[in-house]
Formats: sequence, C-alpha cells, structure tokens
Amino acid sequence: MATNGHGSGSTVGAVAGWADDRLNLSGLGRKYVRKVFPDHWSFMLGEIAMWSFVVLLVTGVMLSLWFTPSMDETTYEGSYAQLRGVPMSSAYSSTLHLSFDVRGGLLLRQTHHWAAMVFIAGMLVHLIRVFVTGAFRKPREVTFVIGGTMLLLGVLEGFIGYSLPDDLLSGTGLRIADGIIKATPVVGTYFSFLLFGGEFPGGDVISRFYIIHVLLIPGLLLALMAAHLLLIVYHKHTQWAGPGRTERNVVGYPFLPVYLAKTTGFFLVVFGTLTFMGALLTINPIWKYGPYDPAKVTAGSQPDWYMGIAEGLLRIMPGWETHVAGHTISWNVLLPGQVFALVPFLLVIAWPFLEAWVTGDKREHHVLQRPRDVPTRTAFMAALIAAYGLLWMAGGNDILATRFHLSLNGITETMRVAIFVVPVLVFVVTRRWCIGLQRADNDRLEHGEATGVIVRSPEGGYSEKHQPVAADRAVRVRHRAANPVLTTPPDTDSAGVPVPHRASARARARLSQLMYADEQPLPDVDEPAPALEGGHDERRD
Repeated sequence: MATNGHGSGSTVGAVAGWADDRLNLSGLGRKYVRKVFPDHWSFMLGEIAMWSFVVLLVTGVMLSLWFTPSMDETTYEGSYAQLRGVPMSSAYSSTLHLSFDVRGGLLLRQTHHWAAMVFIAGMLVHLIRVFVTGAFRKPREVTFVIGGTMLLLGVLEGFIGYSLPDDLLSGTGLRIADGIIKATPVVGTYFSFLLFGGEFPGGDVISRFYIIHVLLIPGLLLALMAAHLLLIVYHKHTQWAGPGRTERNVVGYPFLPVYLAKTTGFFLVVFGTLTFMGALLTINPIWKYGPYDPAKVTAGSQPDWYMGIAEGLLRIMPGWETHVAGHTISWNVLLPGQVFALVPFLLVIAWPFLEAWVTGDKREHHVLQRPRDVPTRTAFMAALIAAYGLLWMAGGNDILATRFHLSLNGITETMRVAIFVVPVLVFVVTRRWCIGLQRADNDRLEHGEATGVIVRSPEGGYSEKHQPVAADRAVRVRHRAANPVLTTPPDTDSAGVPVPHRASARARARLSQLMYADEQPLPDVDEPAPALEGGHDERRD
C-alpha cells in the first residue's frame, strides 16, 4: 500500500513536535550547535586521550569475542610450534589463538595495547598542560579532579588488562601486586585471598579481573568522561590570552560545522596512527614469555611505562621492616607501593584548592596563564616530571646495568641520592628561569623589541634600534597578574587579644611569600589597543 509523502512528513513532524514540547530539543540545539571553541594545538591533547579511549572500546569489544577469561588448565595445540603441547591456562591459550589463528587478531591486540598506552599518555600530558596554564582555577576545580580520577582509573585499567593474558611477564607483575597488597597491615592477607580466590596465584583472579576490565572501570571512565565534557561545555572552554580575548567571551569557531569537521578528522588521524602502530610495531609479544609459573620470573621484566614510578620506588627503597607483637610490617613494600606512589598524584589534585586558599582568589578565570607567569607552580610540575623520570630509570636498573656495563648496586645507590637532589635542583632552575623570562617580557614592554639594527649617533655612540612590541604579544604579556604577597599577621591585635586562627594565617602568609615574593610586576607603560583576531566571538553576559 503506497503512502504519500505529505502523510509521512506529518507523522515525523508530529513526533518531532511532541518530543520538542517535552525536551526542548530545538532550544538546546540552537544553544549548543553554535557553541564556540577556541583553536589552539594544545587543546588537542585531551582529544588524543578521548579518541584513544574510543579505539580502546572498539578493539576491546572485538577481542572479547575470542578471549577466554579462565585459569582452567588446558594444553595448547595451536599453530605456534614452540608452545605446542605445553600445559597452560585457558586465558593464555585463547590469547595465543587470537594472536596466530584469528585473522587480524594480532593487529587487534597490538592496536588495543598501543591505544591503552596513548590513552594514559594523552591524559597525563593533558593534565600537565591544564596544571601549568591554570585551567583548573575557578570554576573548573571539579573538572580537574574528575580528570585526575580518570587518569588514576586509566592506570589501574591498563595494569589489569596487561595481566589478563596470564603469561609469565604479566604474572610477574601480578606477583608484585600481591606483595603490595599483603604489605597492608592487618587486612592485607585477607584482601589478597579475596582477590585471588585463595593463596597466590589462586584460581579466580583472571575471571575477576576480566569483569573489572571490561565492565566496571570502562563504565566509570565513560561516566566521568561524560561529566568532564559536560562541565567543559557548561563552563565554556578556556582560551589563551590575546587581542579581543577576555574573561567574558570566547574567540574561536562554532561547533557546527567547523569544530565538528576538525574533531572528526582528528579522530581519523588518531585511529589511523594507532592502527599503523598496531600493524608495524610489536608490543607485548606474550609468546616469547610462556605461560605463568609461580616458580619462575621473567628475566629483564619491565612493566608498561605508566607503572614506572611504582617499579622504581620498589627497587630503590631500602629493606626496612618492623616487627611488632609477632607481626612484620614491610615498610620497604608498603611505603613505595601504597604511599609514595600516590603522593605526587594527590599533591597535584590538591593544588587548585591550596592555591585558591593561599591567594584568596574567588574570581572566575577563563583565560589561561603562560607557564612563566606562575614560576612556583611550573617549577613544582617540572620537579615532579624529573622525579618521575628518575624513578622510571630506577625501574629499569637491571636493563641499564646490562646494556651499559654498569654496576647494578651503583645505579641503585645513585638513584637513592638523585631522587632527593635532582627534583630540588630542577625546581630551583625552572623557577629562576621563569622569573628571568618575566624580566625579559618586562624589558620588551619598556624598551621594545630588538631589531639587530645598530645606529650611530652624531656624537659617535652606537645603539641598537628597537621597535614597539607586537599587539598580540603585548596582550599576552600584560595578562600576567601579580599575586598578592601576604604579610605575617601579629599574634595579638591592638587591644592585646589573641588573633583567631593565627596559625592558619601565618601558614598562609608563609606560603604566599614562598610562592609569589620573587615574581616580577609589570612595568607601568601604555597598553596597545587590542584588535579582534579572526574567528567567531561568543559574548558572555
């Protein structure tokens, strides 16, 4: 029976009208389709993480069709001759089958693993960019905490996924994780039995890890990512300082069609790059390690890069133990595995609240700071990066010793000293460097840009000709705001009454002096009139 177009259109229109009356879809579309996004390469670091996560989901679903999450013993009879007839778990056997006997299976595995690496790296570099540019300031503190939580969950998700094949390398990592869990006073052994289904390696850990890896943590990551993106849209995107850019507008391009086209193209670039890496760059060749055996340890075993901080801490920690009432507290495992590994993360997450408390700044901020504008914050992040690099090296002390013919004990002792010395030196050098850049900016504002042209005066003297600073650069420099340096309050007021909360006020003043006393104030020179750059301008009332 034929239907005319008018009737079909009326039906669709009626449904659309019914939905719009209840959900206000047209109003939301008009508001958010024209939402303006600023354009800068550094904003794409977060998109790398987001699109890598999409690749992870797609490849993970495909891999789950062939993977068997079971520790039941079987005998391998697949095409990899070196392991044929060897007893192993069903998880390891199915991973070998996926790698060698499923068409495109190895490509899927390696693309999935590379996507996990890039996902965590993208989140980490994005967090560093947000930290040093002050994008976490009001009203984005919750957005920053959500992003940090996603990074922590991503590391946990990567470690669990890395452990699922049940090969000798991942089993060695699980053995270390079991030791860290058992180092917990009182409840450590109980939690280990609960996780592994008995004494390590137990019989249930792979099936339990599988549910956590494919259901629990991805669900949490999806929910947090959705909340993260919604908050970005709600608060509007931050932007770099420049002509026409203020705290009350956004200069950039609308979501539709410009930004949507760009981000779609960027997704294809990320997807293609990860597929290229999965096709040509071998990663985690589990067939070389063999099935997990609790009596064996893989020679030269190294975790994925994001676990380097925990591995390095464990390797350089002295063998400290305490015996209390017949119980042993293994500080050499408890402190590096559960405390010191989390301290840098917690410090970074707490920094927005610490900085807001010290400065007392309650304003909203939508224009980013240059790293040189906040020397202490930038130096703090540089020191953490230096510490991470050292611990990464310490986690590979055996590889460094064999490759460069060095003493293993010598490397370990050197790292124990360097972890306390090098980050401090990096902090001092970076902070002074930023302050020097501030002085250079001030000099350009006062005297102009050097041209390299030497002019001789009638008196016979020589001087270099300068030209005014470009308007866009001058605006970026002038966005630097001086943070207040608080003075230490007295213990009593003029009437001799003790000042309330004086300990907190003294601590706040001391931190203010340490963080901001050396910053360079801007010179008092005329500001060039800003001109609006290309792109769209979204005004905010």
